[in-house]
Amino acid sequence: MSGPTTLVVGSSIGGVRTAQALRAAGYAGEVVLIGEEQRLPYDKPPLSKAVLAGAEAGIALLTDDAAREAGLRLLLGRRAERLDVAASELELDGGERLGFDDLVVATGASARPAPWGTGPGVHVLRTLDDACAVREDLLAGGHLVVVGGGFVGAEVAATARTLGLQVSMVDPVEVPMSRLLGIEVGRIITGLHERHGVATYFGAGVADIAGERGALRVTLTDGRVIEASTVVVGIGATPNDGWLASSGLLVEDGLVCDEHCRALDEPRVHAVGDVARWWHPRHGARVRVEHWTNAVEQAALVAHNIVHPDDLRAYAPVEYVWSDQYDWKIQIAGRTGTAHHEIIGDPTTDPRFAVLYTDAGDSALSGLVTVNWPRALVAGRKALAAGAGLAELRSRLHEQPRRRRPAPPP
Repeated sequence: MSGPTTLVVGSSIGGVRTAQALRAAGYAGEVVLIGEEQRLPYDKPPLSKAVLAGAEAGIALLTDDAAREAGLRLLLGRRAERLDVAASELELDGGERLGFDDLVVATGASARPAPWGTGPGVHVLRTLDDACAVREDLLAGGHLVVVGGGFVGAEVAATARTLGLQVSMVDPVEVPMSRLLGIEVGRIITGLHERHGVATYFGAGVADIAGERGALRVTLTDGRVIEASTVVVGIGATPNDGWLASSGLLVEDGLVCDEHCRALDEPRVHAVGDVARWWHPRHGARVRVEHWTNAVEQAALVAHNIVHPDDLRAYAPVEYVWSDQYDWKIQIAGRTGTAHHEIIGDPTTDPRFAVLYTDAGDSALSGLVTVNWPRALVAGRKALAAGAGLAELRSRLHEQPRRRRPAPPP
């Protein structure tokens, strides 16, 4: 194919959507999608939910036929080793060098390694291979200990309970997710797990994990010991930016970019998804966001900016993420976690409610959480985009008809 070449490094959602968006925007040059995994691209949010429950079908992001139809060249099972900006070349494992006119960094993030190692029966969860290994151990039954009370850990715990396992959750924070949602809302979420039979060990970290698959011992920092058959460690993620170390580009917990998602001082290099740290005009700060929706929206913007360099768009999204736990769909938009919040509804009697957040001394809405209330989420995202005040959204939500749902059993 004649014309320019764009290399997209990373074959998860950000990379795939960038490649597809380039074609949708009319890009006529060569598009090469490079992925470290040998597998065809797949979606990752289902790994801690549907895949663990045995439903792997439907997670594919791209097939060989779809790639051919879109004119995308796939290089799977290949790892990016080094970026030579001056020569406009990407070096792959084995020494192969590919030239480019534009390059998109979409290498995502990896699970933060377990400080106690990952021997037999001890897992992290970030890839389909990880999920398959966890599921194999879960099907053996027994007691699962989840280290980390964030979204991945909470989703794994919820899925394991539906499979009938005994589950314990450990987190050094007294109220997991309180930094994201605030203490009160964090307690509501953790209470959901306790009502479903999860034993919680909060406010204590893990000192050691010893033993073998089926007979593991998790020793906590307060001296307590939990016997486990399987352990899943979900303590965060780190951006896959090490291969950029010699590029001369600024890398600080992700590739640092301007508001157009272009590497500083290098407009031919762009970043998408978990690995991108860009200047957010709405917040007036550099941010890095590990959300599926962010990767999708950022991919569309980067594709536009590559195809239309004379009509650059700034990336200033309203953050959005969701989590499915038991029969709760938890959806979060904007910036949450402040002490200034208001709950619409009663979570103790009706698992359909919303939480509205504002910054200190400010009446403008900064973020919201909704549970099982999609209309509230839609109204809230519109309000955030428009810079509406809390009172305005509160009025809208009180006007919406609310169908009462039974609370989960105690």
